[in-house]
Amino acid sequence: MPNLTKLPTWADKTHINAVVETPRGSHCKLEFDPKHRAFTLAKPLLAGLTYPYDWGFVPSTQAEDGDPLDILVIHDAGTYPGLILRCKPIGVLEVVQTTKRRKERNDRIFAVPDRSPFEGDLQDVRHLPARAVEELEKFFEATDALEDKKLEFLGWRGPAHAIKTIKRLSR
Repeated sequence: MPNLTKLPTWADKTHINAVVETPRGSHCKLEFDPKHRAFTLAKPLLAGLTYPYDWGFVPSTQAEDGDPLDILVIHDAGTYPGLILRCKPIGVLEVVQTTKRRKERNDRIFAVPDRSPFEGDLQDVRHLPARAVEELEKFFEATDALEDKKLEFLGWRGPAHAIKTIKRLSR
């Protein structure tokens, strides 16, 4: 398997590549280990909790935490770890993550696949219903509930800000 972290960030001028690590519906978080070029178990989720959408990373980026930039891909299709999706960025949730050791940014990019007939009309993450936004924030808090992490949500930003974030963190 190739080193998926080193794939190009941009698929073309308006679409990014997203690598699925944890498919929608998974009860545990998976992550790509570039050293072994394989997927490993990062952590199980709380009982009853599942990923609402595909979770992964934007290749050839590096966030403040040292990992590739996180991405949540909103769509209904069933996928699997290692699948590369060509996506349109629709926004970013800006997050500060605090542990005992440090405080760092750990933003989440939101995107929709370019070939997604149901979600293709979603142009801006800020147009999600208020209930969906609240559920996503609660999901992110719950995924870290058993760890020594505290999340502070700084705000939801639109596609232009997501693109700036991706460009700023591209290697």
